Amino acid sequence: MIRTDYPAIVLAGGLGTRLRSVINDLPKPMAPVNGKPFLHYIFQYLKQENVREVILSVGYKHEVIEDFFGKEYLGIKIKYSVEEEPLGTGGGIKQAFDLISGPAYVLNGDTFFGVNLLALQEFYFESDCDIALAIKPLENFDRYGTVQMDEAFRIIKFEEKKFVETGFINGGVYFFDKKLFSKVDVSQKFSFEKEILEKYTGQLKFSGDVFDGYFIDIGIPEDYNKAQHDFK
Repeated sequence: MIRTDYPAIVLAGGLGTRLRSVINDLPKPMAPVNGKPFLHYIFQYLKQENVREVILSVGYKHEVIEDFFGKEYLGIKIKYSVEEEPLGTGGGIKQAFDLISGPAYVLNGDTFFGVNLLALQEFYFESDCDIALAIKPLENFDRYGTVQMDEAFRIIKFEEKKFVETGFINGGVYFFDKKLFSKVDVSQKFSFEKEILEKYTGQLKFSGDVFDGYFIDIGIPEDYNKAQHDFK
């Protein structure tokens, strides 16, 4: 059912290992960009998309995130799903869904992708899929694996990283219902990308909605430095 008030889960438990040289000892989504944590810009975006509730999936140094964002930020209510030990992307998402009764958006806390969330939600219900993925077209890249889709936008394969002149990547923004987890066999700790997306392609229906909005992943110093300029 199309609704404007579905919550968003934001994965904010990353360690920022590759950014250690520039952000010292902070969770990756707290990396400062023009004096504000990167996560601030994600909240700004979610506010523009009319999201009113966020579940932050946190782990490493979660107190730093909770102290800054509190229980409400930019008018968005916040709940925290705290990982006592690292659960992987899948384990973190699954645990966060314990605080939600139905569908939700899921985003990475170290990536910004300007997706029209209502359009992604509509695509999910219209295509009757198990997961709607926001797909980003890119040119001349080797940092990301690619996504292969058929003419009906059903995902048929996730390819390994290699140099590609033009291709589609998984932009790391999803919309799906928590009942997905009743259809898959996973442990407590697992990778969402490996143990669900790659493993169940073909068995479940994963569909890709293509968006060409602004995209940046601050996981490497080069793009983290680019964000300083882009987010001015």
